[in-house]
Amino acid sequence: MSQRYARIDGRIRTFIEQQPVFFTATAPLAADGHVNLSPKGRSGSLVVIDEQTLAYLDFGGSGAETVAHLREEGNGRITLMWCAFSGPPKVLRVHGTGEAVFRDDPRWSAYIGHFAEVDGPSARAIVVVHARRISDACGFAVPFMDYREERTQHAEHFGRKTDEEFAAYCAKKDHVGVSLDGLPALPLPLAARTDTV
Repeated sequence: MSQRYARIDGRIRTFIEQQPVFFTATAPLAADGHVNLSPKGRSGSLVVIDEQTLAYLDFGGSGAETVAHLREEGNGRITLMWCAFSGPPKVLRVHGTGEAVFRDDPRWSAYIGHFAEVDGPSARAIVVVHARRISDACGFAVPFMDYREERTQHAEHFGRKTDEEFAAYCAKKDHVGVSLDGLPALPLPLAARTDTV
């Protein structure tokens, strides 16, 4: 049976923090726009800020559809989803509104401090999600899958780049500055990191 929750605390928070992967979904306002669904990983890259707020690091390596949808005027809709691939069956969703906090935002320093375990220059934004609806579902149809370990390729690849090299990488990659639907995405040139994580 599904259940709604007023806040992200107790066993809901524990469940979120124990999952090695989550999914994020956004869409533009245009009816013919591309819906975006992305898997997210890397241990330590998602944090619960408080009972109504989560944040995760938006890394380089792909397009910037999520950022574009969150920046679109009148939009900002986002859903995060976790599945239990081991233990009791559960699917948890947080529907809410999101915002992208960029490197030159005065709030960057406060938010980036929550991600002390994650290093390297590849964080290009922090996605902050304000929960409006928190609910779970049975997850009976989700298969059991065994978690082995984190993949290290992303951290290793971008860990070899300087901040300037990472900015150049973002500037030449398709659909980073502009989304698939032509919406403004990541502001380019990428602002320099003034912090160390």
